Amino acid sequence: MSTTAPTVATPLLLPTTTRLGPIHIAVTDPERALAIWRDVVGLTLLARHEDRLELGAGDSVLVVLETGASGPVPQHTIGLYHVAIHVPTRRDLARMLNRAIAARVRISPTDHLVSEALYLWDLDGNGIEITFETPWRGRFVEHDELMAITHDGKPHSGREPIDVPGLLAELDGDETPMAPMPEKTRIGHVHVHVDDLDTAMDFYRDKLGFAGQLLSRRYGMGDVSLDYVPHILAFNIWAGRNPSLPPEGVAGLRWFEIVVESDRVRSEILGRLEAGNVAVTRIEGGIETRDPAGNRVKILVG
Repeated sequence: MSTTAPTVATPLLLPTTTRLGPIHIAVTDPERALAIWRDVVGLTLLARHEDRLELGAGDSVLVVLETGASGPVPQHTIGLYHVAIHVPTRRDLARMLNRAIAARVRISPTDHLVSEALYLWDLDGNGIEITFETPWRGRFVEHDELMAITHDGKPHSGREPIDVPGLLAELDGDETPMAPMPEKTRIGHVHVHVDDLDTAMDFYRDKLGFAGQLLSRRYGMGDVSLDYVPHILAFNIWAGRNPSLPPEGVAGLRWFEIVVESDRVRSEILGRLEAGNVAVTRIEGGIETRDPAGNRVKILVG
């Protein structure tokens, strides 16, 4: 009898034009939030309201920070692991590293092979990843150990340290080494804490329609993608056994947005959700639902 694990890889049910819209995250204090999201991450403050800050790159809003949260992100709860902001060039990644060094903010530079990433947290505990995509260097393979392989067949852990001096060398000759994030910066992926990998995979792959990419029980995470790597949505069980939803009003994820190209695509998603007995609310421009762990998702047409 074969002991091969069933594959989680599936065809994509969504158009490749599907993308992530702005993410809404709660913070306690606007100035403390700007000290990270604007001054270190490099987003531009596009609009300031009494209850929220709209930040982005160029003219595009990418992150909406809802102010006035009652406290920081609690540990061991469902919610945001990190939001990944994908930059268009490696020099942009180096500029972000440069800003973090200047501000003495601790980061974790990690080489995933399919991308290079810098990880940090804001002062409320909201996770942030800055990513430069490098899919031409290799790919992840479906394996419980969470493995990657280069295009010439060499194994790669997908979690190697970045060559920091080499990355900073991208700034040689740069007249604006502290420049903010440019146009074409985008929300590349969202990674959330859940309470069960299988129900999360069923929701994001089979109900929403993204392509299954990998699921590692040993590592405790899974993800789904469009037609390229890295992933567009990821989920993990690293918040611990039986994590709960955070208390209402604290910092953390409020919702993230998936933007589809047409009413037809939205209707197809709605049909899969309703067939699976997933609760859905109709909202202006689309629908709202929650994944099985309780993370809030809006599917909008745009």
